[in-house]
Amino acid sequence: MDLGLRGRVAIVCAASQGLGKAAAAGFVREGASVVVCSRDRKRLTKAAQEITSADGSVRVLPVVSDLRRPRDIKGLVGAAMKAFGRIDILVTNSGGPPVGTFPDLSDAAWEEGITLNLMSTIRCIKEVLPHMRKRRWGRIVNITSITAKQPAGDLIVSSTVRPGILGLTKVLANQFGSEGILINSVAPGYILTARQKEISASRAAKKGITPEEYMRELAQDVPVKRYGDPEELAAVIVFLASERASFVTGATISVDGGLSRGLL
Repeated sequence: MDLGLRGRVAIVCAASQGLGKAAAAGFVREGASVVVCSRDRKRLTKAAQEITSADGSVRVLPVVSDLRRPRDIKGLVGAAMKAFGRIDILVTNSGGPPVGTFPDLSDAAWEEGITLNLMSTIRCIKEVLPHMRKRRWGRIVNITSITAKQPAGDLIVSSTVRPGILGLTKVLANQFGSEGILINSVAPGYILTARQKEISASRAAKKGITPEEYMRELAQDVPVKRYGDPEELAAVIVFLASERASFVTGATISVDGGLSRGLL
């Protein structure tokens, strides 16, 4: 299937590893130029080199940005416009918020989670919208988490903040759909990333077992009996950003092997 992405320009946030890197690579395979960002210059440069198309026909631009800083977000979008003169696609993404129980989490931890996950999404969308409105075409895909639909006790910050992104997605989709701008979210479940391994190690330590044992146990809760691969989430993101998803907006797509139990 031709997704109609050749020649498009995408910004993929937090793309030096994991889900963001997989999404960026997916766009490159479809012929879209990609602007990737991360706080870690060394890791970001390496990721950009790894996902650049073999023949060099598609450009990957790394921009060091801390998504907690509004000026860095403005700089990211400015760099994309300077390099390509357009922004067609935005994939919002960020590192996971602090993990802990409610009594143990400080105000600083809550503020970190809100700034990193919710405010970065709001600010990124706000910066790219004028460029998309001018061209009357745009795709925004927000990477959230299964916690946006199904709260988890020790991921209370994520379980509080992520649902706000779903509300934002729905409201903005309603407001800008008539201008050709489609906005959706994806809610990944257990996908093998560094973040997932970090959470598993923390939970395994509390249970007195190894992270590997914990992850094997956890996989049994998933109807397909395994963890997902970042490329499996990337495939859904790339589709939602494509011409073929022209009648999909305001949706939240679970990519979790059937793990979430709710109807919506």
